Amino acid sequence: MFTIIQGVLIASSIINMKGGSLWSQIIELRRESRNLLWEYWLTETLFTFNWWFLVITTIAFVLIWLRLLDKKRLIEVVLFGLMIGSIGFFLDISGVSFVMWSYPDKIFPIIPPIIEIHKFHLPIVYMIVYQYFPNWKPFLLVMTVCALFFSFVLEPITVWLGIYEIYHWKYIYSFPIYIIIGVICKWVIEKLKQIDGHY
Repeated sequence: MFTIIQGVLIASSIINMKGGSLWSQIIELRRESRNLLWEYWLTETLFTFNWWFLVITTIAFVLIWLRLLDKKRLIEVVLFGLMIGSIGFFLDISGVSFVMWSYPDKIFPIIPPIIEIHKFHLPIVYMIVYQYFPNWKPFLLVMTVCALFFSFVLEPITVWLGIYEIYHWKYIYSFPIYIIIGVICKWVIEKLKQIDGHY
């Protein structure tokens, strides 16, 4: 037991000699990482094909969604989309943090995961599916088709374009997650509607 404590104290003193606590070193690495990401974004991402591709597709998705949105169900559909976006964002931050994947190209450099896909593209597709397929059976069928398309068409395309890089992940892992996210959010909305009693 004494040797373990002694080892920890020695390691701690070495860290302190190298410039402060471990937390201070983490903060310094974050600053260096931030500066490198800004430099990378300014020199290798901004105004490239991938950057324009993300800008144009994001605008197109928003315009299509505004055109198709059922204004009578606005709050319900938007709530569903916000839930999808929040879960997707959380999962994405987790994957990026554990270096399972990353996004070299994105519209904005200050947000670690790619906000365009998980706060615009994905939620908009899910909202359209939710709006047009209110019954469970067709919803599950369309969600499965979308999950197949996201996992085995869109993800490989974004990898090929260099927008998305995979390190410790496979496309097949994404497939059930895309379905589960939709099912959970639809189930939650259905329960909220039952509680509210106005639907």
